[in-house]
Amino acid sequence: MEKWAEIRRRVLVDGLSKRAACREYQIHWDTLAKILNHPEPPAFRAAPRPRPKLDPFLPVIHQILEDDRKAPKKQRHTANRIFQRLRDEYGYEGGKTIVKAAVAAWKARSAEVFVPLAHPPGEAQVDFGEAEITLDGRPAKVALFVMTLPYSDAIFVRAFPRECTEAFLEGHVRAFEFFGGVPRRISYDNLKIAVAKVIGGRGRVVTREFLRLKSHHLFADHFCRVRRPNEKGHVETLVGFARRNFLVPVPAVCGGLESLNAQLERACREDLTRRLWGKPAVKADLLAEERRALLPAPAEAFVAARVEPRDVDSLSLVGFDANQYSVPTEFAHRRATVVATVDTIRVVVGDRVAATHRRSWGREGVFYEPVHYLALLERKPGALDFAAPLAGWELPVCFGVLRRRLEAEFGGPGTRQFIKVLRLLEWASPAELTRAVEQALELGVADADAVRLILEHRRERPVGLFCLDGRPHLKLVSVPPPDLGAYAGLAAGVTS
Repeated sequence: MEKWAEIRRRVLVDGLSKRAACREYQIHWDTLAKILNHPEPPAFRAAPRPRPKLDPFLPVIHQILEDDRKAPKKQRHTANRIFQRLRDEYGYEGGKTIVKAAVAAWKARSAEVFVPLAHPPGEAQVDFGEAEITLDGRPAKVALFVMTLPYSDAIFVRAFPRECTEAFLEGHVRAFEFFGGVPRRISYDNLKIAVAKVIGGRGRVVTREFLRLKSHHLFADHFCRVRRPNEKGHVETLVGFARRNFLVPVPAVCGGLESLNAQLERACREDLTRRLWGKPAVKADLLAEERRALLPAPAEAFVAARVEPRDVDSLSLVGFDANQYSVPTEFAHRRATVVATVDTIRVVVGDRVAATHRRSWGREGVFYEPVHYLALLERKPGALDFAAPLAGWELPVCFGVLRRRLEAEFGGPGTRQFIKVLRLLEWASPAELTRAVEQALELGVADADAVRLILEHRRERPVGLFCLDGRPHLKLVSVPPPDLGAYAGLAAGVTS
């Protein structure tokens, strides 16, 4: 470059003749012409070298790579595999390196180029990811619900035991609370939780639960084209960001995901203090600005639950999500509705909530509530000691004393009396009934009616005095004392 500039200056400025320049610098006349016509050396362009052994096979290579577009990602041709096929099936006699170069060149020419998308305030993107944690000392996987606001780059992350409808709905409700409003438009891929059927390029038939979520919060949806996750590339990127920054090292959790989700929410709030390259302010300031474009949260709370009809079987059990849950035996052989949230299972029969259970995320579990079976056991007291719903039911010592006393006094019917006492748990708390049983034993009474009376008496509250201050007109009211002679007459009639 230095000699190039010198030749140009001496010929064009100092007046050195072209012939003298060629002689002094020992260059060809055409080379001098190129130097004088270009301020700097033009880029070197070498003519492509002929490849007589490979060129006849290029159409085969290109066809293999085209066909690979429709094949599973993990079962597509490598350059080495293409070389093997060319050699074994097509008689190729050239080397492997030149085949690899041809494959790389084709992929570079065929790589898709994307248009940068604008993200106005008030739009969101949603996706699920996976992460490894240690739950109660054992390795476990959790589903990460992630919602992002691309304009402010705010992110919300919540962990759930599994990717399902309940987690999807609950994640939205929690994210709306975190952001302080509802996005006007939310982008998704074609997850089955939300999309029941894909029609053409953009048409979608959405699920009933997703439609309920939309109708309640009034946001518009946008679904990416099939196998085009780049249309929501912002959340795709932040799923990985959250996994690398919020869940490293692998968190150890005990007794549920509450502590992990509190940790994730703190991390999301701390992330709002960052300023991204090219952004005019930190995320928190941009989110405050973006909240003006969000929809207000509905006044009525949304129930983030999956609702499904189920039948109660002859064992008074309802199946849901590979588990079984008990209901009172009076609802056996009835049609029920299961309302499942992330934490609870409610079984509704008609207009009554028949049972409520803590949600299990395992499989093939049977979850009994012993009280549900007491009415049936009162009719079948012989099954009391063999009933599976009562296995492992730890009652205070006083209940065992009461049972022995009842069976000693009444014989076989004493077992039924004891079950009648247990049935008081249908409306009383275990602590209340325990105190009533202890008092009955202290008083030396041993039957179900006595325990019930003690329980009801303990629940009664004394009548408070009515204050007449400020009510002078009530002081003039006179109520005569009742005549108790009628009761004396009744008592005399009974004794006679």
